[in-house]
Amino acid sequence: MNDAVLKVDGEHIALSHPDKVLFPDDGLTKADLADYYQRVAPLMLPHLRGRALTLHRFPDGIGESGFYQQNRGDYFPDWLPARRIDHGGDTGEVTHIFCERAADLVYLAGQATLTLHAWLSQAARPHHPDRLVFDLDPPDDDFAPVRRAAHQVGDALREAGLTPFVKTTGSRGLHVVAPLEPSADFDRVRRACRRLADHLATRHPDALTTEQRKNKRRGRLYLDIMRNAFGQTAVAPYAVRAKPGAPVAMPLDWDEVNDSAIGPRRYTLQNAFRRLGQKHDPWAEMDRAAADIGKLEAALEAWEQG
Repeated sequence: MNDAVLKVDGEHIALSHPDKVLFPDDGLTKADLADYYQRVAPLMLPHLRGRALTLHRFPDGIGESGFYQQNRGDYFPDWLPARRIDHGGDTGEVTHIFCERAADLVYLAGQATLTLHAWLSQAARPHHPDRLVFDLDPPDDDFAPVRRAAHQVGDALREAGLTPFVKTTGSRGLHVVAPLEPSADFDRVRRACRRLADHLATRHPDALTTEQRKNKRRGRLYLDIMRNAFGQTAVAPYAVRAKPGAPVAMPLDWDEVNDSAIGPRRYTLQNAFRRLGQKHDPWAEMDRAAADIGKLEAALEAWEQG
């Protein structure tokens, strides 16, 4: 097929090699990817706007090695949003890519960007997160411990006065996320997350652990809070993953976590819109639930003393 030109948000976007197969086992092409991101943009963009992104690109499809990209490419069009953020140290300033419109998503899909990973802070206050995240992967092939751990983390956050949200990652596990008022820096938020992880591991010693070494976990699920740091990212809601079947990171209602049919790759590029046609975005009102990290710290003090 000849190169295609898509008109999105008034921009003319050249889609080179639209029939290029990116998912060999599924026959899904670059055109399929661009179509998905254009259609999902109304739901996805509210979770991306104002956040620096890291791209995971696969120009030759997932059968070959991909690469991560933070810096804006010199050849990217002038209309694609970008902003410099000072990382400090040896890294210095990085010109990060942003997505504000459907056109931005479609252009990046045309560059074989399968997955977008977003910062936990807004660019306006890059050192002050407005999200915290627990990354929960199964210790083995059984996904039931992930579902249980998600509820345990979510219940503790609710008990502390925060509002937890959950999504499949499209890879191995679930993310439990809570929105924050961006008043505290990453170090403070990460300390609170670590204390909560320690508290939960003490409360559920046979099921949960904070031990980073795999050989010391003894089959327990690791409560991973390492993404809660400046410059770290989490896979964006509705992003496609570089896995067979083109799984999608899908926001869930909490009652869905109880469904034994739910796994990290339950939703894909091919079945996502069947679900989305029947259900609203469970994360749509997330920002309205933002809470101060002090609530979690106060709850931890009470739990630790009690």
